[in-house]
Amino acid sequence: MLRKFSAMSLSGKTIFITGASRGIGKAIAERAAKDGANVVIAAKTVEPNSKLPGTIFSAAEDIEKLGGKALALQVDVRHDDQIQNAVAQAVEKFGGLDVLVNNASAISLTGTLETDAKRFDLMHQVNVRATYLMSRAAIPHLEKASNPHILNLSPPLNLDPKWFGNHVAYTMSKYGMSMCTLGMARELKKKRIGVNSLWPETGIATAAVKNLLGGDDAMKMCRMPEIVADAAHWILTQSSTDCTGNFYIDSEVLKNAGINDLESYAVMPGQKLMPDFFLG
Repeated sequence: MLRKFSAMSLSGKTIFITGASRGIGKAIAERAAKDGANVVIAAKTVEPNSKLPGTIFSAAEDIEKLGGKALALQVDVRHDDQIQNAVAQAVEKFGGLDVLVNNASAISLTGTLETDAKRFDLMHQVNVRATYLMSRAAIPHLEKASNPHILNLSPPLNLDPKWFGNHVAYTMSKYGMSMCTLGMARELKKKRIGVNSLWPETGIATAAVKNLLGGDDAMKMCRMPEIVADAAHWILTQSSTDCTGNFYIDSEVLKNAGINDLESYAVMPGQKLMPDFFLG
């Protein structure tokens, strides 16, 4: 049962976020920065791209402006050596690690014949393998923290065939992230590390939606990334010993925590919202 919306802060906490140069990852980073957190921006983009705005450096600048401290690291999460090096740099810079957010994701909403080996491997490397290896690299440092959390941006597990039929490879990869939540929450409970998943109820206005799901028309039926960021903030400020093993939906977190005006998160208030994958 969710408690009152948390007034706790992430001030002074070190938050490591993959894929934080844009979209949901950046929104979570900015929400933490408002508390005065140390934020590690771990992503690949170092040069501006017209279709994918934002780099690790521009994200770091925005975080600093909001009152946080930032460390921009170019990381390809498909490579374990880069993961290990990035975690080491974060710990050296900030003296420890309090939170890991596995946000980086690859998507291809294609059927079996349309999903070749390269695309299949990319989704499983970025979604499942990176979540596993990032968590593995972070655990020795998280267990030293006072309130350690791992948060995976992945959906509730549901074996209804309708979530598999249209894009089985993508679903397998996202559910792989959720299985990391399921297993690690049990495994790491004795280390007091909270492990949870968070997923949006509706489409979120990100580059993925604009480029893959219908352009500007689809964006109008979305909520802004800030709704996921506010839900993540609530989760990450809860007691890690009590708050673990959950598959949260952003709107449910906020409503049950006393935030009833969700219309303010809409790109176009009053517009019909597009249900997100695995929930609609």
